[in-house]
Amino acid sequence: MVAKQAGVSPSTVSRILNGTAQVSEEKQALVKAVIKELGFRPDPAARSLAGGRTMSIGVLTQFIDSPYYGEALRGIEDELHKANYVPLFVSGHWNEAEEKNRLFMLQERKVDGIIVLTGKLADETLVEMASNIPVVVTGRRLSAIGLFSIDFDNTEGASLAVRHLHALGHTRVAFISGPLDHPDAAERLQGFKDEASKKGMASDAELIVYSDYQEAGGFRAMNTLLDARVQFTAVLAANDQMAYGARLALHRSGLRVPEDISLIGFDDLPHSAFTLPPLTSVRQSVYEIGVSAAKAMIDILNKQNPPSRLVAAELVVRESTRINRR
Repeated sequence: MVAKQAGVSPSTVSRILNGTAQVSEEKQALVKAVIKELGFRPDPAARSLAGGRTMSIGVLTQFIDSPYYGEALRGIEDELHKANYVPLFVSGHWNEAEEKNRLFMLQERKVDGIIVLTGKLADETLVEMASNIPVVVTGRRLSAIGLFSIDFDNTEGASLAVRHLHALGHTRVAFISGPLDHPDAAERLQGFKDEASKKGMASDAELIVYSDYQEAGGFRAMNTLLDARVQFTAVLAANDQMAYGARLALHRSGLRVPEDISLIGFDDLPHSAFTLPPLTSVRQSVYEIGVSAAKAMIDILNKQNPPSRLVAAELVVRESTRINRR
């Protein structure tokens, strides 16, 4: 009906819908006007049968309700929408067996590609999977056919935070670490240790507390430091969520941020600009990482093979840090 009313062939209509038609702008405008007039909508199932694609991308996150992963999912969804792809989200909960099960479910549904947001899967598993289906993974530095990786410079991010605190006169800085079975947590801890050593800052083992990347974990970690009467003038939390919890623990102990204790987070989540006081944080745009992952997937599906990349760190300074006056 569209082809007849527009005076073109059905194949021309199909190519215009797919964005592959080499026809004049006037003819494209005419066909699109007829499509709008008739209210025509392509059948996704029919298109997938004809093109060999389902126009869906599987996305393995870890916690779908996490403010961190939620930003990445939003970036993925926004970018895939531009290319007429639909994401299918599943959670792995930082459990390797569960992650494998979820990936098997996605492949059963014939998704065109899979985006993996960090996780505990072995590198070898991801490389093997990429031999059968396009894979984009974040939080890794991998190179293989059909696989694209995006990583963040966690070590340099922690170093930036330590240099900032040192410049403000802080020499005893406590560190709230994430779980060390997360590669990014290990890298952030190493960056903290290396930079503190270079600056000749205190490196007592009692200044480091290990936690779980959650708000409640940051609250507990800060209370552990306070209960042990550890002396420090600043705290670096390995992610913003733990910094939020640490801030609450300081408040309940009668300590002010930044007048008594300076506080830095990591990730620069959207809420961090609106905490009291606004949180200084190492910025990695999780939304942009999601966008980049989706763009890379579209490139791979279009037979382009972009190189894996490392995202640079940036420190966003806000009111939660100040000169040490002790």
